[in-house]
Amino acid sequence: MTIVVGYSPSGQGAAALRAAVRSARRTGEDVVIASYQFGDGEDERGASSEEELRTALAGADAEGVEVSVRTRDGVDIGEFLLAVVDEVAASLLVIGLRRKSPIGKLNLGASARRVVLGAPCPVLAVKDDHRVDEDALVAGA
Repeated sequence: MTIVVGYSPSGQGAAALRAAVRSARRTGEDVVIASYQFGDGEDERGASSEEELRTALAGADAEGVEVSVRTRDGVDIGEFLLAVVDEVAASLLVIGLRRKSPIGKLNLGASARRVVLGAPCPVLAVKDDHRVDEDALVAGA
């Protein structure tokens, strides 16, 4: 079976990737990274480059884990993740969530809600990694 991880170069993406790699090591499964477009408005960027993904995988200590990547720009994130889950018949989907204010915690983001409710497999939602320097991740450092 396969573990799918929703990834963008951010604290939540790094946390999700680490969680997926840990699960893959424990179960002996492969990992498929669903790398998607991120950012808002003028700050919008495309999916991560191959170099950015290599850096992220090194940071997640993914050596020895079989990893493949699916990318798609301009598609709803939730729909993209669900399509990848269906394509590979995933046993687990791992997503990262942003930290929110006390009021914001009452509302799960639209894409996250779509994924949690629509996934045919268990979904592991992890908190973002506030220790990760998002500017360094975006720069590929």
